[in-house]
Amino acid sequence: MDKRLLSIMQQDATISVADMAERVGLSATPCWKRIKRFEREGLIERRVAILNRDRLGLGVTVIVAIRTARHSDEWLEAFSEGVARIPEVVEFYRMSGEIDYLLKVVARDIADYDRIYRKLTKVADLHDVSSSFAMQEIKSTTALPLFD
Repeated sequence: MDKRLLSIMQQDATISVADMAERVGLSATPCWKRIKRFEREGLIERRVAILNRDRLGLGVTVIVAIRTARHSDEWLEAFSEGVARIPEVVEFYRMSGEIDYLLKVVARDIADYDRIYRKLTKVADLHDVSSSFAMQEIKSTTALPLFD
């Protein structure tokens, strides 16, 4: 029951509690209580609107691989804070292996990405920055798999 409810919410969180309850075979009050429990327990972090990047003029997606020679906590804190101030960076990961950090950046066009790149390189001392431009988005989802 919980997984069906979460699956529905991942597809469209704007559906009314009454409609969700009907779809999973509950009455509205128990359904609402489950949703509130999911929120209280942190299973549901937040509810958001997913905007269309192309309609907003953000049709370029760039995957940025970063290597650094510095690995101190202080450097990471400064770098993380600086990257957090760049709104075009929509995902940011610390990696294992040869790449230290991986970023997903959205931009209007190549010139716009160059502006973002210059901002990024001013945030902290970086050893190597490699940018790859997505040619086609084949799959992009926010829905997480729900297993038994």
